[in-house]
Amino acid sequence: MSGLSKSYGRLRALENVAFSIRAGEVLGLIGPNGAGKTTLFECLAGVQPSTTGVLLRDESVLDARARKELLFYMPDAIAPWPAQSVGWALDFTLGFFGGPRDRRDEVVGAMALGTLLGAPIGALSKGERKRTLLALALLTPQPILLIDEPFDGLDLRQSRQAAAALLEHARHGRTLFLSIHQIAEAARLCDRFVLLSGGKVCAEGTLDELRARARAAPSAECGPARGEPALDLEAVFLALT
Repeated sequence: MSGLSKSYGRLRALENVAFSIRAGEVLGLIGPNGAGKTTLFECLAGVQPSTTGVLLRDESVLDARARKELLFYMPDAIAPWPAQSVGWALDFTLGFFGGPRDRRDEVVGAMALGTLLGAPIGALSKGERKRTLLALALLTPQPILLIDEPFDGLDLRQSRQAAAALLEHARHGRTLFLSIHQIAEAARLCDRFVLLSGGKVCAEGTLDELRARARAAPSAECGPARGEPALDLEAVFLALT
């Protein structure tokens, strides 16, 4: 991604955003409400056009068709096909996108959907709907999966189970790009992070790389004294944004 900007009239939602996505990693997009995280995902996925910027793969600009083959975006807080059952939605997704049918039962088990397969999506609770959306996303075949707020609506146990399922999915070679506001969950799950604030990328890197930047930031204190625990992701985020 290079030079991505998005404006709504005079409002600049994203400004010159640039970062890399590495094959097979779990990349976390971290930022406060209003930082531009959902707008960034929508521009990456082609849901809405960016004002400027290009998406590159091996230094080649991706057109709309190549982008659809490379990326799948699962938004937050949607209820697709509300009158249809969970099982129907899973099977439709597999058929429409040509996903891995041999993993259907595994994904159903990982998201604890076995008792919900006959339930209409429109009748699900927030947490049940979120687990269904995650299952649908995991059953698509695109190499890079973008998920907006994968743990919103899940309790602690469900969040841990969902995180384990996402990590197992990544171990099969898929790249995950996750927008997460639960910073502690992000720290456990992600290999690298993109810190977004006010529509701008403030930093990108592993937690250790971000810690080093945070200690060198002009606003930072001297950092933990010898023997004290290292800065956590929350402290790093506050220092760099």
